[in-house]
Amino acid sequence: MESSEGSSTSSQRQQQQPAYPSAARISDSPCFSQYTASLKCLEEYRSDKSKCQEQFDVYKECKKKEREARLERNSKRSLFS
Repeated sequence: MESSEGSSTSSQRQQQQPAYPSAARISDSPCFSQYTASLKCLEEYRSDKSKCQEQFDVYKECKKKEREARLERNSKRSLFS
């Protein structure tokens, strides 16, 4: 029979570790301010997406630049060094 102490320690470890520890959080992104501006616009205009197109475009452009920079960094890294 398993002790309740062992199972509670295991569940504590699961609560402390994120499901995907290497996954990036949106709050860590350089595009976080553009992301929040898009959400605020949607809240302000009660989810009328047509009124927020400018914020969406700015966020999309930021994500594009972020992706290009990541690809550039990764291309400079060697798998065997």
